[in-house]
Amino acid sequence: MPQAITPTTPEQQDGVFAKEHQAMNIGTIQSNAQGHLSGSLATVMVAMTFALREVESRNDKAPRFEILTRNTGGAFVQVGALWEKAALETGECYLQGRIDDPSLTRPLPISAFKQDDGSYNLVWSRPRARRRADAFSPVGTA
Repeated sequence: MPQAITPTTPEQQDGVFAKEHQAMNIGTIQSNAQGHLSGSLATVMVAMTFALREVESRNDKAPRFEILTRNTGGAFVQVGALWEKAALETGECYLQGRIDDPSLTRPLPISAFKQDDGSYNLVWSRPRARRRADAFSPVGTA
């Protein structure tokens, strides 16, 4: 069952995560004996196992991994991607991306944080709505 966490993540170290996000562990990613990464996630509406395929690209903006899962016919299909990010203050690396599919009402934003044993915790977070700066300004001053 997913559980609420107090993230000790690179984003939190930047002082933004705790104020604007609520995070929840929803899965894990592990490496098998051949070094291939695969994982699973579970939410109320989504349960899936997936594999990560490294993206080979010279483009700095390309994702690090494609997220693949099997469709009902057994074929692998891409349902997302993960980009490698670094915390501003510590330089610690983590993965960030999303899972999306026509069967979902909206994309599922995810981050993956490496653990001491080499696995990753898969975390979902929903940004809180930001207040507009002029929302409470007196009339005529915004």
